[in-house]
Amino acid sequence: MAAKIGGTIARAFAARRPERVRTLTVAGTPTPLRAGVKERVPATVEAFERRGLEQWARESMAGRLGSTFSREGTEWWTQFMGRSPLSTQIGFTATIACADIRDDVPKIACPTLVITTEGSGLASVDETRVWQQTIRDSELVVLPGDSFHVAATDAEQCAQATLSFIRRREPAT
Repeated sequence: MAAKIGGTIARAFAARRPERVRTLTVAGTPTPLRAGVKERVPATVEAFERRGLEQWARESMAGRLGSTFSREGTEWWTQFMGRSPLSTQIGFTATIACADIRDDVPKIACPTLVITTEGSGLASVDETRVWQQTIRDSELVVLPGDSFHVAATDAEQCAQATLSFIRRREPAT
């Protein structure tokens, strides 16, 4: 299972190394090309440098974790992200966050489960469904809520959906 931007990396890997991936689950992952992100990199980097990563995380974390996640949990994630090395976050923002994997996604050959929420701030259900349906053997699970870090906020539901998906897709022995 890969979550958020890890889903971008996992989708590219599954497309480029199909012999290495039996099934794939991505939870709360962005569209294959995040429109406008590349253009916003300079302003985002400037904000990291001027205000610091913890402040940036504090300003964006509620949207990531949704409206029902606990205050304590949100604070933990904010502090956790705030401890990231600035150079790592800048490098990530300028590369992985801007990755264009549109050509890769239709090449994914393994059974793929895509998990999102009804009100994800990362991509709408319709936007998610568009790219999900380009994967030949895929399913979409939409959970209630507005978190796009669904693997953290709805970990049990994501794990159950993933295990059920894998069991249904395992070859009979």
